[in-house]
Amino acid sequence: MNWYLTRVGQYALVLLAALTLNFFLPRAMPGSPLRFLAGEDVGLLSPDQVAEVRARYGLDRPLWKQYLNYLTSAFSGRWGYSYQMGQPVIRIILERLPWTLLLAGTSLLVASLFGIVFGAIASWYRGKIFDTGSLLAAIFVDSLPTFWLGMMLIAVFAVELRWLPIFGAVTPWGPKSGWPYFIDILRHLVLPATTLTLATLSGTFLVMRYAMLDVLGQDYIRTARSKGVRERQVLLKHATRNALLPVSTVIFLNLGYVVGGATVIETVFSYPGIGTLLFQAVLSRDYPVLQGAFLMLTVSVVGANILDDAVYPLLDPRVRRDAG
Repeated sequence: MNWYLTRVGQYALVLLAALTLNFFLPRAMPGSPLRFLAGEDVGLLSPDQVAEVRARYGLDRPLWKQYLNYLTSAFSGRWGYSYQMGQPVIRIILERLPWTLLLAGTSLLVASLFGIVFGAIASWYRGKIFDTGSLLAAIFVDSLPTFWLGMMLIAVFAVELRWLPIFGAVTPWGPKSGWPYFIDILRHLVLPATTLTLATLSGTFLVMRYAMLDVLGQDYIRTARSKGVRERQVLLKHATRNALLPVSTVIFLNLGYVVGGATVIETVFSYPGIGTLLFQAVLSRDYPVLQGAFLMLTVSVVGANILDDAVYPLLDPRVRRDAG
């Protein structure tokens, strides 16, 4: 019980630190949101009119009062209104969130499955062509900048071959219901999901490979082989099951990463998720949207770690004994 209370306290401090940075970092950026609040003619406003605009949006208050108000609104769900769009921030984020979850969830599922399967096979054929080739491929793909990889996929499959759409999540003039609408969503999802999958696949593959190599050297694996257990059963029933323990941590960490890491990919593909919203808010100095989007990303990362701490003891009884 003490272990769980300690972890909860640690995550509470992490969340408070993230919220603090979430508030101060946007205000540390050069530029002001006044141009988007008062329009392009903000330079023609009198000092009294500028002061009125600042007071209307609470920008005239001392910074510490703005900070306390931000903490109160963050925990109460009242995240204010967007400077640029004039809509409640929570509504804007909830409209974008399903697209980010679709992209991140699809990529995480595919990357986890392929990483586990190929990592297990590579370790089984250690030192052979498949192992060496897949290891080099994983390291090479992991070294590529994500935005460059996305642009290369656009250049090949969207521009040259014209197989897939270049941007967006749906075709503006396309179908809005039924199977045609579903197929249209899938076609727009392929390129960004492939980019994010390749960006996260290498980590899962490498951890699974090294975990399998460690497990295959254990005494109980040699005992199973000495008893005449078939190699396939040794791989699937004994080795893979135990090698999945460290991989589960990577998957949960990726769960938080892909939601935040989708920002660059969504921007490259103009995918209408949280990442694109965050990029637009940075350009317009839209503090409420920036704070709401960063808060959503922070909660996803912290939530993924909490979920990992809750699930891992169920997978490994040794952790339960240590925690108790």
